[in-house]
Amino acid sequence: MIGDTPNASLNRRETIMDSEEVAAVFDELVADILSGVGNGRDLAAIGIRTRGVPLARRIVDRLAEATGADIHLGSVGITLYRDDLGTRFPHPVVQDTSIDFDVEGKRVLLVDDVLFTGRTVRAALDEIVDFGRPARIELAVLIDRGHRELPIQPDYVGRRVATALDDMVKLRLIEVDDEDKVELIKHAEEG
Repeated sequence: MIGDTPNASLNRRETIMDSEEVAAVFDELVADILSGVGNGRDLAAIGIRTRGVPLARRIVDRLAEATGADIHLGSVGITLYRDDLGTRFPHPVVQDTSIDFDVEGKRVLLVDDVLFTGRTVRAALDEIVDFGRPARIELAVLIDRGHRELPIQPDYVGRRVATALDDMVKLRLIEVDDEDKVELIKHAEEG
């Protein structure tokens, strides 16, 4: 967490999207997804913990309302699938995975809040295929901040945000944080 860093006072927080802007970007994202999923048949959504889960729930609710389809909802906690588990997280917190439907042959919409290096998505993909072989997996993210380390690109993007490599983008959601907003946390150099 940013407040735990030794030079936290050097970081500058800026709200780049308030709740109205988050709602508008989410509406655009859902409209884009809706145009791509057709009738929603054989569709399942899986959110990446933590904030990808409420986003996936919001998307499923909207898609089900628009299509009338029964869309499965699941979640993945990717801790044990991370490629930096031993080096970056000496005491990892293992988050639950809940996929209580057969992914075999399904069209899976993988949902995350902020796409950065692509490593979280890679871990989620590894975990999903342990449950079976979907017909297709598509990626939806609310924010794409760039700086990919892996060749992973989203199929559906709410907003692209230009950032420096050492910046952080923090999506806050009412289901987790009691408010909807997006903050850009910029690291200020000492000196």
